[in-house]
Order: sequence, then structure tokens, then C-alpha cells
Amino acid sequence: MLDAGRTQETLLEVNNIEVIYNHVILVLKGVSLSVPKGGITALLGGNGAGKTTTLKAISNLLHSERGEVTKGSINYRGERVQDLDPAALVKKGVIQVMEGRHCFEHLTVEENLLTGAYTRNSAAETAQDLEMVYNYFPRLKERRRSQAGYTSGGEQQMVAIGRALMSRPECILLDEPSMGLAPQLVEQIFSIVKSLNEEQGYTFLLAEQNTNVALRFAHYGYILESGRVVMDGPAAELRENPDVKEFYLGMSDEGRKSFRDVRSYRRRKRWLS
Repeated sequence: MLDAGRTQETLLEVNNIEVIYNHVILVLKGVSLSVPKGGITALLGGNGAGKTTTLKAISNLLHSERGEVTKGSINYRGERVQDLDPAALVKKGVIQVMEGRHCFEHLTVEENLLTGAYTRNSAAETAQDLEMVYNYFPRLKERRRSQAGYTSGGEQQMVAIGRALMSRPECILLDEPSMGLAPQLVEQIFSIVKSLNEEQGYTFLLAEQNTNVALRFAHYGYILESGRVVMDGPAAELRENPDVKEFYLGMSDEGRKSFRDVRSYRRRKRWLS
């Protein structure tokens, strides 16, 4: 949990990275960001802005999609990690919860959660962590014997986050946790993320299109457009920024606007290098 007034230790640092798919398509164009230990950092922007690609670059999942980091560096606790395989990165404490609530549909909820503990050796610690997950997600305890494929979308999102927690990560990359969920469930998921951050000290970097809800729960935010960071700052300041309110939150001094009503976006371009 972030402690105001204290120097924040940088846990994860992305330095001016470029990502190319299929040796041709340039997706990220000099993205830089810093994730402090014990914080919730939001990566914001519309569909296609580069949020998921940024997370996959950090978690080293690009190669399966013929993508690669061609410039820049990614450091975790001061160590260059972009050449590690994903499993090695998980052992170091970084894990990604993929977009789309991925789970093993034929396994039960509890079996899904236990697959997250594959790097662990202690059965006692695994059982302890399983109870911790059930404490934060009591609905999963109720459904623990149910086949995951027959649970609701919200429950599958809980399974995906809970499975990540079972690896005892330090930093969780959370991709579009609100996608496809009802507003009430979105609030519930984000409230649990906040509790995990404040009570257990987990660090989160979350990619999210729902700028409004993300900025209410995050400490700091970066806004991506077309593979570049165009704005960043404390979440409270971004919420009050007139450009962010007009273009991303659908608000202006005259009231709520739709995206198509916004004729121009007077953004302050601030490219990070």
C-alpha cells in the first residue's frame, strides 16, 4: 500500500520500448512507465491503444503472437527481465491475468485455483493461500466444486484473479478486468483489488478502458493513444483534468457528452522518452 509522504520504491520500470508484430507492424512507439511498489497503476486508453500489448511485453507473452520488443528495456527490481521466459518471470513475482477471464472450463473452481500454485512446494502454504483467496472471494468458496465453465462471467474473473494470487506474486498485471461485466460486478472486482492492495500489499498494473472506474481506484495513471503515452499523472489529478473529463470521461462544463460529440481534443501531448 502506498504511504503518502514516503519515497516510493520503483518495482517495475518500462523504458522507451517499441513493439513490432510480424516484423512489420509497429504497435508501441516509445512507451515508458514506472510502477511503484505497493501501488495501483492504471494504463488507460481506448480499444487498440496498446494497453494489452504493453502488459504482454512486460510478462513476455508476445512471442506466442509473433511480437517482440525491438527497442528499450523492461526492468523489475532493477533487473532486466524482458529476455526471461514467462514462467521464470512468475517465479520472480510478476504474473498477468489475461483479458477474457481465461480459466480451465473442464476443471472445478478449486482445481483452477490450485493450478496457480504449480511453482509452490509447500502444501501447508498452498492451503493457507487458498483460504486467503476464499476470504476475498467468498463466492468462489460457495462454487468451489462447480465446473468453472458453468460459472458466471464475474465468477470466472474472480477465478482468474484468485489463480494468480495462488502463485504468491508481488506484482499483478491485470488486463481489462471490467470487460463484459455488469456495473455492480465491476465495482465489486475493483473493490477487491483495492482491498488486496491495501491489506496484502499487492502491486497492480491494470489495463482498463473504463477510465472512470479505474481512476477512482488507482493511485496513478497513464493514458495511451496509438501506442504512445500522451498523458500521465496522479489519478486524482487526471480525474479533474478538463481534457480527460471531456474526451475519456464523457464530461465537459456543459455536462455529459458522447465520444462522437467531442469535436476536438485539446490534449497536452507529453511524450515520454
